[in-house]
Amino acid sequence: MDRLASMETFVRVVETGSFSGAARQLRVGQPAVSKSVAQLEDYLGVKLLTRSTRGLTPTEAGLGYLERARRALEEAAEAELAARGAGAGLKGRLRVCAAVTFARIHLIPLLPKFLAQNPELDLEIVLDDRQVDLVQEGIDVALRMGKLMDSGLTARRIARCKRLVLGTPVYFDRAGTPTTPSELGKHQAIVYLQEGSVWSFRRANSEMVITVKSRLRVTAAEGVRAAVLADAGLAIASEWMFSPELQSGAVRAVLSEWSLPALDLWAVLPTGRAATAKARSFVDFFERTFNE
Repeated sequence: MDRLASMETFVRVVETGSFSGAARQLRVGQPAVSKSVAQLEDYLGVKLLTRSTRGLTPTEAGLGYLERARRALEEAAEAELAARGAGAGLKGRLRVCAAVTFARIHLIPLLPKFLAQNPELDLEIVLDDRQVDLVQEGIDVALRMGKLMDSGLTARRIARCKRLVLGTPVYFDRAGTPTTPSELGKHQAIVYLQEGSVWSFRRANSEMVITVKSRLRVTAAEGVRAAVLADAGLAIASEWMFSPELQSGAVRAVLSEWSLPALDLWAVLPTGRAATAKARSFVDFFERTFNE
């Protein structure tokens, strides 16, 4: 029996609450997961899991073993990286989660360089604008923007960017260019539902709270981009969302003398997950490369 493999299987079962959930994360069959846990229980001579209406839950002995197993897996991962040496590259699989638009524009173009530096590493990029459950989805590191809702996560701020009032030259030629935030009420806005329609503008010692008018509300950033580029209206969005178009002139920012709340980019690690060494190495690479 591979004890480290059995430890990881047990930890995944507890985190997901089921054998099937652990099997999906480990990419093995459910019978193999059940067998691995059973062998571990036989080896230890104690029952680690019990079935309940909420699924599989650890016994008292299982809870005690869980924390030690997590530490052992983390230490094993750290030891392997140290033994392989800093120049040897990472090994295994790393699951990274990010919002669709941000990943398409800013993350995925950097990945060939990271993969070239780590020829024995497999990357799985989970694209989702929602804040998915990192443990349930088996995510090693997530790139998230805005305010973090879960204080139990381990997070590191990677970067910060401005929010802007944006539109196409065609739209502004048709509808006029707002010169103060109060004039936004005369415009059609494309609202990203994750950020809402109420915004606080600041200039020197002045503050102005504006509710933009919208007939078009979108749940994904890709939809906001498509609507703006179709000349459907203006949007309040981050520089990151429209970086290529701002550089090319296909989209331009207005009201630049007013500021909006900045947007933070965070690297988020699920607390207690093993193999954090790979995740930390990825975060270090992304922070360094992205900020260049």
